Amino acid sequence: MDPLPLAQALLRCASVTPADAGAQAVLGDALVALGFAVTALPFGTTANLFARIGTGAPHFCFAGHTDVVPEGQGGWTSPPFGAELRGDILYGRGACDMKGAIAAFVAAASHRLLRPLAGSISLLITGDEEGPATDGTVKVLEYLAARQEIPDFCLVGEPTNRQVLGDVVKIGRRGSLNARLAVHGIQGHAAYPQRADNPVHRMVRVLQALTAAPLDAGSQWFEPSTLQVTSVDVGNPATNVIPAAARAMLNIRFNDRHSGASLEAWLRAAIGQHADRFDLEVSVSGESFLTAPGPAVERLSGAIARATGHTPLLDTGGGTSDARFIARYCPVAEFGLVGTTMHQVDEQVPVAELRGLADAYAAILEDFLP
Repeated sequence: MDPLPLAQALLRCASVTPADAGAQAVLGDALVALGFAVTALPFGTTANLFARIGTGAPHFCFAGHTDVVPEGQGGWTSPPFGAELRGDILYGRGACDMKGAIAAFVAAASHRLLRPLAGSISLLITGDEEGPATDGTVKVLEYLAARQEIPDFCLVGEPTNRQVLGDVVKIGRRGSLNARLAVHGIQGHAAYPQRADNPVHRMVRVLQALTAAPLDAGSQWFEPSTLQVTSVDVGNPATNVIPAAARAMLNIRFNDRHSGASLEAWLRAAIGQHADRFDLEVSVSGESFLTAPGPAVERLSGAIARATGHTPLLDTGGGTSDARFIARYCPVAEFGLVGTTMHQVDEQVPVAELRGLADAYAAILEDFLP
């Protein structure tokens, strides 16, 4: 099966998160035609799909998302949802992130199903990875756990490669913590600071303390954790008034030397040294995780090297993905297309690369489901 026609059909669905726009029906029809049992799993307003063929072990799962980010503010040379083929390049929002990968996996599954299957193949596809990620993969995994259908290994089709197909496999990701801080003081006249308590001065000392030294020097598989101040806001229109409060926002991308809870405790202790009164709201969108190198990762890397001619670097960089949820249940890695145009105007994928990814996925299935 050639992945190109399915990739084009998916790209023509304007599934800007949280809309589905028929994308999962297109995918479901293609899977039913191959013999998959397809189950629609809507949660809230999110469209999700789980499809499986076979009932035995090992159970190999491909995970991904049909939702895409908006097309942006113009500048496209091809219609964002036209799936236009110009020369040997396929254009469209989602071409590399990650409808192309979904089509490649279906093509790989069709190849593997040309001979008897002892184990099972599944797809876990959500419609809210680019959105809040609350009614998608998390809920589907809970559904699968209740039915005892958790896979033995899962591959997420995010665009991991930097330059050429086969150069990077992600075996983990850093965690992400967002914090909203309000430091409270006493409002007063700028000419009489002794009658006030300036929260801006306290906030400056807090932020200096938080950014004075690196959080760590990294670990075996992770780069150093980072803390970034993303906003400082006082909202004071008057030049002669000491404000009552100052606010800031922080983002911490953290490795396996920390947890969301340990970082929140550190923040509260550090802030408390410089501010008597403050409010801190912390949200952790994902903890760090690692699928440690071993037989499964070696099998994955070997299949990719055989199919692409490149031995992939094992990496944990970048932002978050739905792999952070899957890691709670089973070993997971990520491998997809080259990500240089994801979320950009004129997002695109060379057809040869799309077909090459299908070949790599086919090689992976051959190794995991011999």
